[in-house]
Amino acid sequence: MDSRLDRKSKKKKRGRKVILILLLLIFSLLGYAAFQFYSGYKMAGDDKLQEDYKFNGVKDKNGKVNVLLLGVDSRGEEKSRTDTMMLAQIDPKTNETKLVSFMRDIYVEIPGYQNYKLNTAFYLGGPELLRKTIKQNFDIDIQYFMVVDFKGFEQSVDVLAPEGIEMDVEKAMSENIGVSLQPGVQTLNGKELLGYARFRADAEGDFGRVERQQKVINALKDEVLSIGGVTKLPKMAGSIQPYIQTNMSKLDQISIAKDILLSNSSDMDKLTIPVEGSYGFGSYSGVGSVLDINFEENIQALKDFLNGKSSDEATTE
Repeated sequence: MDSRLDRKSKKKKRGRKVILILLLLIFSLLGYAAFQFYSGYKMAGDDKLQEDYKFNGVKDKNGKVNVLLLGVDSRGEEKSRTDTMMLAQIDPKTNETKLVSFMRDIYVEIPGYQNYKLNTAFYLGGPELLRKTIKQNFDIDIQYFMVVDFKGFEQSVDVLAPEGIEMDVEKAMSENIGVSLQPGVQTLNGKELLGYARFRADAEGDFGRVERQQKVINALKDEVLSIGGVTKLPKMAGSIQPYIQTNMSKLDQISIAKDILLSNSSDMDKLTIPVEGSYGFGSYSGVGSVLDINFEENIQALKDFLNGKSSDEATTE
């Protein structure tokens, strides 16, 4: 009888030890992550994105999470246009993430203004006016936004991958990107990777740039999910935080980042608006060269894509 009680007592003690060890490990990991986050945050010093944007987000009626992702090069200017306009949609039920890139030169009606290029909406009224413009022209509700200054992008890449990110540079690139890139497979640091993503001085123009931006996002996702990348994630998140403006809480940011990183496909399904064969080139006084698009065709392609079809299926009907 006594020996049975002794065995139960020993099991309880072992159980307590295991729980204590697990708690110590959890607190140690949380402490490490917090230290790394703060270490990355301090890298920005007093340099941070100063704008305080308003955004009246609207939830998607199908329960999916839509995030407007915007890249800006502020360079100390009071107002700036955005070179990168993407919509990331996360489906919590299927754990799938889809990415839509909007070409900046699409000629659209901006609420309260006359027709301009799509990225002018951000210049005139920040992400809120851009949200309204996308809703009016493409019938998509957007709940969240995130504006990232390009300097923060450079810094976070260098924290994540000190040796660089491997990319296959398809041609020589140097015009208006601040770096000189040669063709071939090579590792690019943050500044070079940003230059690669922003290059548009060739026959493909913005279409080529959007395709490269999507390639860069996939490459960064792969790097984050690598063994080395996971350990650097807290410091990377801290390093880019001062360069971000968003209406998401920290908890929302963590949850959405987790869903994107753990999405079912390693290569996110992507769509570019306008879709192939649905646009022409035009020019207007005071606006310049634009993309005149068939809105009905693009709205349908966008709805098909976000409602479950692949980008190929959405653009071939």
